[in-house]
Amino acid sequence: MQIVSCPSCGAEVKFRSHASVMAVCEYCSTRVLKDADAVKDLGKMSSVLEDYSPIQIGTAGVLGGRPFTVVGRIQLRYSAGMWNEWYLLFDDGKTSWLGDSSGMYTITAEYQGDAQLPAFEQLTPGRNYPINGAPYTAAEIRVADCIGGQGELPFAVGDGYQAKVADFRRGVEFITLDYSDSPRPVVYTGLAVTLDSLQCQLLRDDDTIQRAAGRYRGKLDALDCPSCGTPIKYLPGITANLVCPACATQIDAASPKAQVVAAGERVAAVPLTLELGATAKINNQEFTIIGMMRRADDEGTQWNEYLMYGPRAGFSWLVETDDGWSGANVLAEWPMNYTPGAPKVLVDKVQFSRLYDYGSEVTYAVGAFNWRVAVGDKTRVEEFQAGQLRLASETTAQEMTWSRSSPVSADQLSLWFGSAFKGRVKSPSRSQPFGNNRYRTTAKYIIWFMLVLNAVPLLFNFSGTWFLTAIAALAIYLPATFLDNNDKT
Repeated sequence: MQIVSCPSCGAEVKFRSHASVMAVCEYCSTRVLKDADAVKDLGKMSSVLEDYSPIQIGTAGVLGGRPFTVVGRIQLRYSAGMWNEWYLLFDDGKTSWLGDSSGMYTITAEYQGDAQLPAFEQLTPGRNYPINGAPYTAAEIRVADCIGGQGELPFAVGDGYQAKVADFRRGVEFITLDYSDSPRPVVYTGLAVTLDSLQCQLLRDDDTIQRAAGRYRGKLDALDCPSCGTPIKYLPGITANLVCPACATQIDAASPKAQVVAAGERVAAVPLTLELGATAKINNQEFTIIGMMRRADDEGTQWNEYLMYGPRAGFSWLVETDDGWSGANVLAEWPMNYTPGAPKVLVDKVQFSRLYDYGSEVTYAVGAFNWRVAVGDKTRVEEFQAGQLRLASETTAQEMTWSRSSPVSADQLSLWFGSAFKGRVKSPSRSQPFGNNRYRTTAKYIIWFMLVLNAVPLLFNFSGTWFLTAIAALAIYLPATFLDNNDKT
């Protein structure tokens, strides 16, 4: 460890890693550049925005049996949102980066190789590129601005620093190409992780976060639309991109003061089958409906997608179509054999066959989202099917995502959300009066069992026994019919 004096305020500035060349003074936010035995003042560093991340400088963990400590951080903003890159120092002196975006975490380390790599301007989401001897699918291509930093870092950054990065996926693997400093990118290889799997310690708890931000992470709050004053429910620090339900204004709530991104126009409200703010307990986890968008395909068919958030489970979707409901989650593992237009793809050893290929457009949005949503947003969708499971890829000019969905009954949604669910649940059909016959089926078994027991008396004294048997059967069957006709579960 090397300790120097801040050239601006004189406070101690620590360099734990020999690879670090810059550190941000925690007292005056001066960027201190380490140059041989001297230090230089590079000016002030913008303070990071309060984003409710549980990670902080000093957080410790273990990866593959190797202990590490968080020693630095840069915060980056791009067109759809923002994320953190935490600089990790391992006890063996090696370094890595921990990406932190909407509760999803990835660890990457620089790869030393001499691979032939495409130019940044040639990259297109959804296309495959040979990297390190294998095909990887371009997942996200973005240009981001550094908006803040803390601690020590391996390169000099500050206001005006721009990152040009591209992420690639192949099964559970991913690669990041960083074109920020030269046309030839730095290659980082990595894997998805959780804070539990990293055995993280010294994380910020909810009380610490509340003291710093004035709100609890993951608890619904309300913000008045700067344009029309309508209150909008959102999750501070998690869903910073809001769409006003009254005037469709897009709002960025990441900063201490909410900012209007784009003025909206008043549109006719779309009836919501699930109310915003509705809560449910699913598989012993709490979920809240925080946003809804309506989309339409090339032929004008429309459907609704409701965004759910769970403090432990993260984000997922409930999709409402004319054919019913389904639940969807973003895939952590991508298909290994995907190519644009592929007839089949393989995920988790399950083969999915191509079903549809169509364009979609957002026609209405309301509530809070973890990325920027606007009416008119377009995506290209490919769907694949294996039994009742479906895969969907969605591709824009900047990114590609994969999700997996399965059917959910309206009855189940009614049980989960109660009166907040406005959908139609199953009831006995008038054209099929015996469509719901759970109790009648049980009654039939009892009647048949009774007939078997009375078979001998019926043979010897039919005229005296059949009437009593018929009365008993009706006494069993009629109540069962009544119960079936009133059963909606």
